[in-house]
Amino acid sequence: MKKRALLAIFAVFMFVLMAGGCGSNSASDSKTISMALSNEPSSLDPAMTYGLSESDVELAIFEGLTRADKKGVAQPALAEKWDVSADGLTYTFHLRKDLKWSDGTPITAKDFEYSWKRVLDPQLASGNAYMLFIIEGAEDYNSEKGSADKVGIKAVDDNTLQVKLVEPAAYFLDLTAFHAFYPVPKHTVEANKDGWAGNAETIVGNGPFKITKWTHSSEIILEKNENYWNPSVVASNSVRMPISESKSTRLTMLESNQTDLIVDPPPADEDRLKEKGLYKVEPQLGTSYYIFNVTKAPFDKVEVRKAFAMAVTRKDMIEKVVRNGKKAANTFVPPGINVNGKDFAEETGSLVVEDPAQAKKILASSGYNGEPVTILYNTNEMNKAIAESIQAMWKDALGVNVELTNQETKVFYASRENGEYQVAAANWIADFADPVNFLDIFTAKDNDAQYHNAEYNAIMKAVHKEVDPAKRAQLMHQAEKKLFDDCVIIPLYYTSQVIAVNPKLTGYYCSPTGVIDIIKAHK
Repeated sequence: MKKRALLAIFAVFMFVLMAGGCGSNSASDSKTISMALSNEPSSLDPAMTYGLSESDVELAIFEGLTRADKKGVAQPALAEKWDVSADGLTYTFHLRKDLKWSDGTPITAKDFEYSWKRVLDPQLASGNAYMLFIIEGAEDYNSEKGSADKVGIKAVDDNTLQVKLVEPAAYFLDLTAFHAFYPVPKHTVEANKDGWAGNAETIVGNGPFKITKWTHSSEIILEKNENYWNPSVVASNSVRMPISESKSTRLTMLESNQTDLIVDPPPADEDRLKEKGLYKVEPQLGTSYYIFNVTKAPFDKVEVRKAFAMAVTRKDMIEKVVRNGKKAANTFVPPGINVNGKDFAEETGSLVVEDPAQAKKILASSGYNGEPVTILYNTNEMNKAIAESIQAMWKDALGVNVELTNQETKVFYASRENGEYQVAAANWIADFADPVNFLDIFTAKDNDAQYHNAEYNAIMKAVHKEVDPAKRAQLMHQAEKKLFDDCVIIPLYYTSQVIAVNPKLTGYYCSPTGVIDIIKAHK
């Protein structure tokens, strides 16, 4: 699954002041902040995007029923309150009065019904559809086994939205803050079906800012949305987002006082940035990993996948290449997610085996004929360095010739989605703090690994039906172990939100889900 993914997918924000500007763009104007993106957004359609840079821009120009706070907990946004039935299956959201889109058109509960069902529409083929399967009838509609009118999403009236779930889900409210649950304007979407979310002229949102200019692969400009329901909390009048895939270029912006904040600065500059008091590490729930295409030779054989996975040793790579406070990952679900009163990852223990010598023996008996393999990654200095490190490991331990292919992020996402790779870089940052957000990835019919395992899917269905917390946790541990038994992924390290920031910038916060909220950011 691509992410907000994948993140190698580590798409990122920076707040940037453009040097030499004038008027509202001047570095002396505290009402203007600047945010440099690490890559060109593939789209700004909340139903269709996965990367963090897209998510960050969307958080600025859209808003859902709820908005996550700095701890990732949903707080009232377009919904001022809600009621939950005694059995935990029915949620009734009460929208604020007089909500408007950025073009002044009224927002009603019908916009949410339209938008959520649009995500599920099999013709749209949204990779985020599975996140709505907790809703009654949603999975059947998405798999063309049911109809849209059987989905448990209903606008009772203009200000009331009723949602029925298939089983109680304590995390459902947190889900409603995720970008796939944002409303989109039907009048704009239907009028510009061939690309409404790819150009500033056709994007209509409802968030604290509105998009006024998008020069592709160069810059995005936002201005304060006068039709936002709570404009008094929006601290900046405008936001500039220059786009650069180069970490060194973005760091230069920061150190030349053109930039307020960058995410994931070059590891080689860590010590220097610490000395200057610019370096910060924020908590984040995420895992960086490599993913196998389990249908593409030679990785269509589990023995071959296990050999390549066992040949990866993490300690030196993380200490010398990754740095930035990262820790080696020995599970897929990262530490910091509590289930039934226990840290899920700690209770799991290590699922990783590092044994290059044994890996060589397994590969020799697997029938592998020695053909070269290719690692695919999206263009980024860190991704390149990691790929080169693993390339060397596989050459030294297995005697395999490994080729490296890098692609611009938008092309990279498409290649992974279409299964046009053998092994690829990936990241997953939690959308909400529950292991199912990681484990459900591989139940999706379009998951990037092309992994379609009936046993795994059955375990995850049981997870979603189980109401006993202890039994549910046990099933999730069983599912994660199955992923490792089938060797679908190679976890590398747990992510953290490393930033370099101008001390004058305040009011922003980094969510554990990897998104940076700038609604109150100012200098």
